[in-house]
Amino acid sequence: MSNPATRSARWQRIVIRCLIALAVLYGLLLIPEAQPPLPKGAGPQAFLWNRNAFWSALEKQMQEARALDPTKRNTEMLVGLARIHSVLDILSGTNLSPTAPAFDELETNYFLVAPKMAAGDARDSLAVFLKTGAQLQRAVKRQSEHWPVDTRETRERIYRALYGSRAAVEEVLLQLPRGQIPAITRGDDEPSVTPAAIVQGVKLHSGDILVSRGGAATSALIARGNDFPGNFSHIALAYVEEQTKQVSVIEAHIESGVGVRPIEAYLAETKLRIMLLRPRADLHALVADPLLPHKAAASALSNALARHIPYDFAMDHADAAKQFCSEVAAAAYQVHGVKLWSARSQLSTPGVTSWLAALGVRHFETQEPSDLEYDPQLRVVAEWRDPETLFKDHVDNAVIDAMLEGADRGEKLDYNHWLLPFVRVAKVWSALLNFFGKIGPVPEGMSATTALRVDRLTQDHAVIATRVMAAAEKFRSDHGYAPPYWELVRLAREGRERPVSSP
Repeated sequence: MSNPATRSARWQRIVIRCLIALAVLYGLLLIPEAQPPLPKGAGPQAFLWNRNAFWSALEKQMQEARALDPTKRNTEMLVGLARIHSVLDILSGTNLSPTAPAFDELETNYFLVAPKMAAGDARDSLAVFLKTGAQLQRAVKRQSEHWPVDTRETRERIYRALYGSRAAVEEVLLQLPRGQIPAITRGDDEPSVTPAAIVQGVKLHSGDILVSRGGAATSALIARGNDFPGNFSHIALAYVEEQTKQVSVIEAHIESGVGVRPIEAYLAETKLRIMLLRPRADLHALVADPLLPHKAAASALSNALARHIPYDFAMDHADAAKQFCSEVAAAAYQVHGVKLWSARSQLSTPGVTSWLAALGVRHFETQEPSDLEYDPQLRVVAEWRDPETLFKDHVDNAVIDAMLEGADRGEKLDYNHWLLPFVRVAKVWSALLNFFGKIGPVPEGMSATTALRVDRLTQDHAVIATRVMAAAEKFRSDHGYAPPYWELVRLAREGRERPVSSP
């Protein structure tokens, strides 16, 4: 029988060996992953407005308009709207090229009306301003049906008209009290014979496409990380059951892959904005089969229920074995002869490509959610904005824009290297849960390093966004109006220049 001293020494040796083994294991798990190959962007260059002086002039015009007599301000605003409608009247009976001067005139005149709208009590005239913006978007979208879809001129013109007019509208809305911001803007109620249901005051048809924006930092990166920076980060396909009119949403989630859930669950999740798109009824494929959108949605529903489809972090739109959100809609329609994203998205700037590559993206000519709005095959039926979070949407965008400027200068999307072993263990646990059909702490298909990078992006974005919110409140107090987007970007640059660890 061993004595107590011998037993104690034995246990000490066991403990020391276990600690050495754990230290060795920790060291092995610290070995970093191989770096992805240096990504090559897909496009020639990202779109740039190059109108900084013009934006500053608009802000000054708003300040001047605030001092105007309301009657004079109203008169100037009506004159500006009349100029826009005179051009719209000309467009209705013509087929112009995307480089026609009329489109530049429309764009500039709509921007020039916005400061006067934002300067005063816009309640009476807001509806006219919003309706005019919708007419402008509709006119350009319909003109684009006759343009070559894959030229730079076409893409820039559609983007300038749709994204630009939305930006002008929202600059006006953000000067209003929250209670005056309309939650919905209606577009074209494109005819459809597919099953339908009323969702938040709008008739939604089976096969309609829901384009939305989440509240996460990664959502902002997806929306802005594009040669044509946008407002949306997620795509989902709607299916309406013929008898019950129950609406289901088919979508790809990073955490769980492609799945199906009721529309109520979809709407309950954080959505900063939602846009409803519908295929044109006069497309050749829909004229031949008006129920095609319903059949496409039914195919997506059936596939999602029949097998597990993992999330596609590489964003390879040509491989349907794994799918990211855009692929769900694109693959469903492709089977039935409609090719969505008639012009594919291109990601070319070094900051965007390097950061997305660090998060697992391998394909930089792909299908970005924001770009689906510009597809001439689709009509914009409605757009919902959350009045309470519209400003947060703009702040999130501005912060990502400022962070991507740093990425263009060579800043890496880093992570806490010392946490890597723990997250790798969590990854193994997640793989075991995935095998039994459950969701783990690290999403299927995402590496431990990527998970840490996402966490760092989220933390850094949150710190800078908090600083911007505080600076924006001071700006509002000092100037008497909410900072426009270009001011938010400036505030975000200042917030990013301070170390994230500082208060």
